[in-house]
Amino acid sequence: MSGIQFKNVSKLYQQGENQVLALDEISLTVEQGEFIAVIGPSGSGKSTFLAIAGALLHPSKGEVILNGKNLNELKPKDLAQLRLEEIGFILQTSNLVPYLNVLEQLLVVKRMAGKLAKADKEYAKELLQSLGLAAKLGKLPEQLSGGERQRTAIARAFMNNPSIILADEPTASLDSKRAHEVVQLIANEAKTRNKAAIMVTHDERMLEYCDKVYQMEDGRLKHDDSNSYEKLKAISTKG
Repeated sequence: MSGIQFKNVSKLYQQGENQVLALDEISLTVEQGEFIAVIGPSGSGKSTFLAIAGALLHPSKGEVILNGKNLNELKPKDLAQLRLEEIGFILQTSNLVPYLNVLEQLLVVKRMAGKLAKADKEYAKELLQSLGLAAKLGKLPEQLSGGERQRTAIARAFMNNPSIILADEPTASLDSKRAHEVVQLIANEAKTRNKAAIMVTHDERMLEYCDKVYQMEDGRLKHDDSNSYEKLKAISTKG
C-alpha cells in the first residue's frame, strides 16, 4: 500500500532497572493525500511516535510499513536513504542553514542525494513560488520573517518529492496568523501533491485543517470517530 501503516507498534525504554512503555500497541494507517493530527499532553508518547514514523527509532514490537516497505527489514544504510528520499521533515524551528539563501536551502537537499540537475532548480523555484516565496530566492534566513522561514522549511520538506510528510509542532514559534497560514499550506500541499502527512501539535486551533485527529495518552492512540472539532479542542487542552 502507499502511505504509512503502524501495526501493533510498541516502544519500551530501559531506565535503570525499570522499563517505560512509551508506545502501547499503536495501529494506524495514513494514506496518500490524507493529513492527520496527533495531540496529547507532554510525555504522552507523541515524540516517540513521530520518531518511529520517520525511521529514526526502531519499535520494540510491531511493524511500520512505508509504501510497502517494512522498516524493520531495512539495513541502516537503506533507512538513511529512505529518510532522504521518501520522508519530509518539518520541525518546530525552521532549521535553515544560516549561510544559504532560500533557493540554496532546497538545492542542498538534492546535493545530499548526490545529484543536482537543471530540472531540480526549476522545481525548487516552482515550489517556492507556490508558497509565496518567489521574491525571496536570494534572501538569507536572517532576512526572512518567521513565517517565511517556516514556509521555506516546508518547501525544503517537499523538495525530494517524498511520499510522507512529518511535522513536529510546526507552529510553535509562530503567531496566530502565521500559524494558520503554515498549517493550511501543509494541508494544501499534502492534498495537491498527494502526500501522507502527520502533524504532532499542542495547538488545537490547527485541527480544523486535518482530516482526522488522534489523541495520544499514556502511549495509546485514540481516534474520535465523531470528528467533532469542538470536542477535539476540548480533548487537546486536557493535561
